[in-house]
Amino acid sequence: MKISELCKMIEDSIHSGRYPLGQETEKQLAGLVQITNRSSSDDLKESDIRIEIRLQDLYVLNNYIQSIQHLPGVIEIDALDSFKMLSRRTGRIEKPNISFHS
Repeated sequence: MKISELCKMIEDSIHSGRYPLGQETEKQLAGLVQITNRSSSDDLKESDIRIEIRLQDLYVLNNYIQSIQHLPGVIEIDALDSFKMLSRRTGRIEKPNISFHS
């Protein structure tokens, strides 16, 4: 399996609601998550694997080495955890106070 295929599979699974999402913010943001291979190669046997999990302007970059046991599953779990963390951060972004006076 290629890294980009794994990223797309995980991204599609979050978009479709396959994973249980506990917070309302997570459910609202699930369609916006982007999971991207930032490695120099698309091979899971690469010595340095980098995966970016992005929600709008916030992102996390996780790196891996190919000798981690069950690497695709580890990447999947980390991507979901990173998405949930970014969802919490997005919920803490201050919104500008807009008041309408007539």
